[in-house]
Amino acid sequence: MSPHPVIAIAGLACENSTFTPSRTLAPAFHPKRGDEIIKHYSFLHSGTDIGDAAEWRGALIGHSLPGGIVTRDAFEEFAGEIISRLKQMPALDGLWFDIHGAMYVDGLEDIESELLRRVRSAIGPDVIVSASMDLHGNVSRELAHQTDLITCYRMAPHEDALDTKERACRNLVELLSQRPRGSRPLKAWIPIPILLPGEQTSTRDEPAKHIYAAVPGVEATGGVLDAAIWVGYAWADEWRNRAIIMVTGWEKDAVAAGAEKLAKLFWEARGDFHFVAPTGSFKECLDTALASKARPYFISDSGDNPTAGGSGDVTWGLTQLLARPEFKDASGPKVIYASVPGAEAIKDAVDAGVGAIVTVTAGAEVDNIHAGPITMTGQVHAIKHGDQHAVVEVVLQVGSVFAILTKLRKPYHKERDFTELDLSPRSADIVIVKIGYLEPELYNMAKDWMLGLTPGGVDQDLKRLGHSRIRRPMWPFDTDFASEPDLKARFIPLSNEALDGPDE
Repeated sequence: MSPHPVIAIAGLACENSTFTPSRTLAPAFHPKRGDEIIKHYSFLHSGTDIGDAAEWRGALIGHSLPGGIVTRDAFEEFAGEIISRLKQMPALDGLWFDIHGAMYVDGLEDIESELLRRVRSAIGPDVIVSASMDLHGNVSRELAHQTDLITCYRMAPHEDALDTKERACRNLVELLSQRPRGSRPLKAWIPIPILLPGEQTSTRDEPAKHIYAAVPGVEATGGVLDAAIWVGYAWADEWRNRAIIMVTGWEKDAVAAGAEKLAKLFWEARGDFHFVAPTGSFKECLDTALASKARPYFISDSGDNPTAGGSGDVTWGLTQLLARPEFKDASGPKVIYASVPGAEAIKDAVDAGVGAIVTVTAGAEVDNIHAGPITMTGQVHAIKHGDQHAVVEVVLQVGSVFAILTKLRKPYHKERDFTELDLSPRSADIVIVKIGYLEPELYNMAKDWMLGLTPGGVDQDLKRLGHSRIRRPMWPFDTDFASEPDLKARFIPLSNEALDGPDE
């Protein structure tokens, strides 16, 4: 018998817009199994305090780029394999549930809870489960019930993603080694009727900055194990989507007080949330960038952001850009546009080679709601093979615009994403990326920027999308509340107890 607790690792992570027509298939999850999982997370390696504190056993994890709804077949394939692998393991003491929290599967509700329900059927009710999540995930009452420990990122952009996963594992190891036998921590859960996009809740800016800054203080309170705030996921139309506070620990009064403090901070700041940068229509963004002396000037083509759930192949932004007279000639302001997928366009450009003049058609193969495929004639500037997401990338120079085309959709977050394509974003006049708030490297590179309120499956204008299933009233969909929401802590039954009553 192992002197250390035996802990399994399993989970599926994706962020899925229900307003995006694309579908997420099994290959998008890039699954890892067994020892691949241990190797993937350096804090689990032999010689680390967490790695040496338990016998870690990987089942299966899958992390997909955000996108449209996950197909039922893809989910059932991975869920079935997870259960099969868990059943083959020795008796477990713990499970690290490695998830995102905003996955949506065709035909199923509250999917992280559904997956954990199936996992529980394989591992039993006595196994301690610790979940790590994105702060843009959703914590239903049922998910809160089935977990014993649960935490999420405290930074947006998510510079603390690995820290959060490590914290979930550390909390689990410490709980298994220190708790009185058979005991489980208390769990306070508070839903808040607020649903905002990440571009209004970045922890770089107020009010999210001071709200999240209060989390470590609550966590440091005697009798508290962990404190967490979920903003929720704004681009899925389902009943569980809203902000959530959870605090876990041993002292009921301390746990409740900490949860209520964070909930009050969030609710009282509801009217102070704002976009992380100046906003405008795409035309207004381009006009402002051209008039500015700041270089490079970044513009977020936010409505089709592939890291928020956009299809990534909306051509609306690139169509508008290439129609502008300022960029018709190669001597015009240098613009980089990332990106539009088009497998046939990529093939034609690769066949022609760097330096060739080609006419290609790309985009709108999936999401043609706002614009159709775009046909361009330009010179092949660069070709790159082997990217994890794009597979193949081509840069096509059309006038003074350097448009990045991809075989499959890809987010552009790092400087090397551009320099490896023989592009220098620092020397460009304007850089346009399909993104919401700028990721750290882009943010540090930009001399100025605007958030373009462009159409797509992750439109920043939430009311324009047409939610019909979220709970109402919900800020900012509703601004007049008949009464103040109940922000008192609800104590969730332990995972090995029955969950009584309807979901709130």
